[in-house]
Amino acid sequence: MDLMQAARDVWGNAYAPYSKFKVGAAIRTTSGRVFVGVNVENVAYPEGTCAEAGAIAAMCAAGETDIAEVAVIADSPSPVPCCGGCRQKLVEFGGPEVVVTMGTLDGQTLSLTLAQILPGRFDAGHMEKV
Repeated sequence: MDLMQAARDVWGNAYAPYSKFKVGAAIRTTSGRVFVGVNVENVAYPEGTCAEAGAIAAMCAAGETDIAEVAVIADSPSPVPCCGGCRQKLVEFGGPEVVVTMGTLDGQTLSLTLAQILPGRFDAGHMEKV
């Protein structure tokens, strides 16, 4: 399954009545399964859920926790990077080598690793006592 196509296929289901900025995301796990998510806004702005967070929640609900690859798509003039919170959520489940491909509806893409999009990541090792 093409991961960017999976993100594009779900993109239209985003609930974005306030910003009008729909985002779709797809995550492939190390087992090969694909999970999708969309942004879901709320009138109590900025309460809501990002597409990446929705895909992560679906992944966890299915009992999976190891991300192999990510795709995110939006109707934007250039590929839109994940927000800071989603970057941290993605690194919780994916190693530094995991590729995140950001795309636009007109076919532009930009691929970066999790290490590139979140250098200096905070992880469980920072919570260990010496």
